[in-house]
Amino acid sequence: MARVFVYGTLTDPDRVASVLDRYDLGATATLRGLHRVEGRYPTLAPGGETTGRLLETPEIGRLDAYEGVESGLYVRVTVPLSTGGSAECYVGDPESLGADAAWPGTGPFEKRVRSYLEEEAVTIGRNE
Repeated sequence: MARVFVYGTLTDPDRVASVLDRYDLGATATLRGLHRVEGRYPTLAPGGETTGRLLETPEIGRLDAYEGVESGLYVRVTVPLSTGGSAECYVGDPESLGADAAWPGTGPFEKRVRSYLEEEAVTIGRNE
């Protein structure tokens, strides 16, 4: 079962139901270290925080397809939970999405995202 932090269209139960057959759209949570920016679809950028929800599903492959991981539209990264464990999170390429966001460093987008997450100790905390 995969745990995923969602912050955009997948916070809507009707949208989740159109993508997944098996899921639990759980508690609200806050992603610390990244903020939401708008583009063709929502994505994340360095700094700040984002409120979303924790989604659990065994159908991570269907989420990858929905988010365009194979085409490079989004990358799936693992982010630690402040209470232990981790959750997956999708980060969209701002260039492909027309979003006003810049990621530090050089090299491929995915590498820059992963480096930032590690260096800045980005975490997800459940909202009680």
